[in-house]
Amino acid sequence: MTFMKTILGSAAALALSAGAALADPALIYDLGGKFDKSFNEAAFGGAEKWAAETGGSYKDIEIQSEAQREQALRRFAEAGFNPVVTTGFAIAGAIDAVAADYPDTKFVTIDGFVDPAKHPNVLSILFSEHEGSYLVGMMAGMASKSGTVGFVGGMDIPLIRKFACGYAQGVMAANADAKVISNMTGTTPAAWNDPVKGSELARAQIGQGADVIFAAAGGTGLGVLETAAKEDILSIGVDSNQNHLFPGEVLTSMLKRVDVAVFDSMTQGADLETGVKVFGTAQDGVGYALDDNNAALVSDEMKAAVDAARDQIISGELKVHDYSSDDSCPVLQF
Repeated sequence: MTFMKTILGSAAALALSAGAALADPALIYDLGGKFDKSFNEAAFGGAEKWAAETGGSYKDIEIQSEAQREQALRRFAEAGFNPVVTTGFAIAGAIDAVAADYPDTKFVTIDGFVDPAKHPNVLSILFSEHEGSYLVGMMAGMASKSGTVGFVGGMDIPLIRKFACGYAQGVMAANADAKVISNMTGTTPAAWNDPVKGSELARAQIGQGADVIFAAAGGTGLGVLETAAKEDILSIGVDSNQNHLFPGEVLTSMLKRVDVAVFDSMTQGADLETGVKVFGTAQDGVGYALDDNNAALVSDEMKAAVDAARDQIISGELKVHDYSSDDSCPVLQF
């Protein structure tokens, strides 16, 4: 079902049949690759689940550069794929540029935002990452023996600061005296796929006393998790359940249900309801992973505290500050 491993290679590769593709959905992955074991791979999992349950088919594509985003959108729309589902905030600008040219095509941007008043054929799916990050931050604060924990982000953008800020709030809720070390990998899209740099940042944080590190960095995070396991400290995965990558070494993973977003979008098909949709704790859009790989690391006390906080977030009793609301964080400096 893979459309192309690399995009736009030849005229022959792009000779799509509009008739054959009509009403089939398409999926465009963000930079970092389909099998990043994180954000993109969660999207792939959602598409595969849809195909398995419906017997339908879809086309997907791994872009290799920022310039290819608009090209991919246009190629899919012209070939009749509907809806065209995309991952990553960065493609929202390209959707804004092309959506009006294909009014009968539904576009979905997961993590991006496109003005629904301007483009009524676009669905923007957002997540309350700060809420899920708060929960795993509490777990980090309770699990840490040194009182120092770390955060490694990918590209330094408001979305990743939203993760970091929520995480730091959760850490402080569990241990008001804790120290949170935060580093971003870079300022370009390359920051999503640099496990070597992720490893370097993890080692630096470990050198400063961190014994739990949360990685929200796409493929870069794999370097963080691997280094944490080698140094015998705990790590926290992101987006997909990454507990299995290093069993007994990954405290938990902050789940961001990109798979559900993709599955739901493909299920609705050309009848997709557009606008803006937010997945938070109340919608099971974010949370934490508990399975056989980390069960021994999560105490009953830890689980009870985190589940209570989750219930309080859902009820509104607990408000987690959203960095993206005002570009500030009450407990962490960037």
